[in-house]
Amino acid sequence: MATDTNPSGTAPRRVLMIAANPATSPTTGWPIGVWAAELTHPHWTFTEAGYEVEICSPEGGALLLDSYSDPRDASGYSAHDLISLGFLSSPAHAAKLQATQRLADVDLSRFDAVFVAGGQSPMVSFIDNTALHRTLAQVYEDGKVLALVCHGTCVLLKTVLSDGRLLVHGKTWTGFANSEEAYADSFIGMRIQPFWIEDEARKIAGTNFVVDQKFRAFAVRDGRLVTGQQQCSGAAAAALVIEALGR
Repeated sequence: MATDTNPSGTAPRRVLMIAANPATSPTTGWPIGVWAAELTHPHWTFTEAGYEVEICSPEGGALLLDSYSDPRDASGYSAHDLISLGFLSSPAHAAKLQATQRLADVDLSRFDAVFVAGGQSPMVSFIDNTALHRTLAQVYEDGKVLALVCHGTCVLLKTVLSDGRLLVHGKTWTGFANSEEAYADSFIGMRIQPFWIEDEARKIAGTNFVVDQKFRAFAVRDGRLVTGQQQCSGAAAAALVIEALGR
């Protein structure tokens, strides 16, 4: 028997997921994109709660998955990720990654929350994207829930509100930890990221950046701001978005 995910009959909540467009790493030379689990796991959590989810990107068009995040990749690094494998094996779901809408063309008023996925590309394509920073500031100042995970949290290093202060001023938040960057660099045998989020966050006065053990699900909610530490934290961050929205 099918389960009614919206028994109240009220309009479903809507979440806009923002993913990074393909880029090239300035440190490794690799083609980089979005980490699969940071899209698919929150997507699963939201849709299981009866939410409607749309995926967009700053430039629109097809997304690229970071190779190590693709459960079909020859490396086998994410072969255990059955949620991503199921998403990518579904023609209807996989199509969502092939023709994302351009963020500037999205009517943000239709959504209750915005969820920013990470991956390697945000460290290159999000960090200095001032149009994206303005959009996220607008989302937050419009009273919506704003969530970011893993390397997607790098935008919080530069997102400024209309009062001139950083969005994270006076807030507790998390993001990819130094311990995780060090592990990744050791695993690959070279420097991967152009900068480390934790290093930069700890230079900011008036904010509280926190991390948990490496690669353990960890998400933080400070009012309408939700952040997840790394790729293991997407579902946990989505659950806090649902908590913040109240249903």
